[in-house]
Amino acid sequence: MTASAPPVPASAPRVAIIGTGVIGAMAAWQLAARGAEVLAFDRYGRGHDRGASAGESRIFRTAYKEGGSYVPLLRRAGELWRELEAVSGRQLLTMCGGLTIGAPDEPDVLAVRRCAEETGLPHDILDSASAAWRFPQHRLDPGEIALLDPNAGVLRPEPSVQGALDAAEEAGARILSYTPVEGFEETPGGWRLRAGGETHTVDHVVLTPGPWATALGPSAAIPVEPRLITACWFAARDVAAHRPERLPIAIRRHPEAGFSCFPLLDGVAVKIVPHHLGWPVIDSPDGLPRSAAPEFAQAASAAVARLLPGLVPQPVRIGTYAEGFTPDEHAVVGPLPGAANATVLTGFSGHGFKLAPVFGEIAADLALRGKTEHDIGELNPQRFTQGA
Repeated sequence: MTASAPPVPASAPRVAIIGTGVIGAMAAWQLAARGAEVLAFDRYGRGHDRGASAGESRIFRTAYKEGGSYVPLLRRAGELWRELEAVSGRQLLTMCGGLTIGAPDEPDVLAVRRCAEETGLPHDILDSASAAWRFPQHRLDPGEIALLDPNAGVLRPEPSVQGALDAAEEAGARILSYTPVEGFEETPGGWRLRAGGETHTVDHVVLTPGPWATALGPSAAIPVEPRLITACWFAARDVAAHRPERLPIAIRRHPEAGFSCFPLLDGVAVKIVPHHLGWPVIDSPDGLPRSAAPEFAQAASAAVARLLPGLVPQPVRIGTYAEGFTPDEHAVVGPLPGAANATVLTGFSGHGFKLAPVFGEIAADLALRGKTEHDIGELNPQRFTQGA
């Protein structure tokens, strides 16, 4: 089983992909599966831990606070995750349900509920007593609710990147790790790239630079801020109660704390990504801090002690990653403004991983056919460059 779009003719173009995080890896898989000649470059190794395609677990959900326009993309992404599992022989997505917890009038809770209702997605609304009975791992305050999305689960990011790159390679792609592209020159029929002491001539470039967007010449004008994401792992007192079979992924909104919560995958600890402590802007992912200040750990511990009674409230592990955020916190997906034969996908603002397979499909559509049937109008790169 391979990527489901029809193959392109034998005269398929030569396509370069710049960046092999999850978006670039999925684009490589989709393009190679359609018969394109693919060169995929990255300044680091496969599945490295500096960008947003790391950290052991990521969320998949369908009831989406970002709006119902994403639901068709999410449904297609779910299909493609299963397709990649079949191709790669890896378990990547475990459906365990998802919770959005908070006050009924909290904006994100309202947005998730509105998305589910307007798009007809299955969901349950649990009051605080019902939620406490079904999911005692979470402590709800009186009056809070939990929206349960059954079409949600947990993804494994590192195997996902490896699986997509392996599938691309098996279909003929060349994956060039530790090979940064040092120069770009647009030509009448494509691009000339300098990388690893060689010159490569290609027909189309797909830019998937993640939080390095403004450091990469062709995408430098797109407003993408690299920000620091810090995750903490907390030991579970009852390991079985915190595995995916019993603990859904969760997004918590609370006056004292907000976080994403992931079921235990490593046999030891539950991952928490605090939201209320902020995601500070950093100069570059290349200088990513590799730990967190004690004050950050202490504040994360306080949130866990308050809202997750089944966890030991001191982190046993801390990880740091970088993500690229746009001003409106929606991705940039489409033709690169001011250039021919180039597509850009970046600025996923912390919620792109779950959609990565469909964005890879879109990248292949645009590179090979110049159009896609997927509705990506709201993600048009020109929304930030018009009038500049």
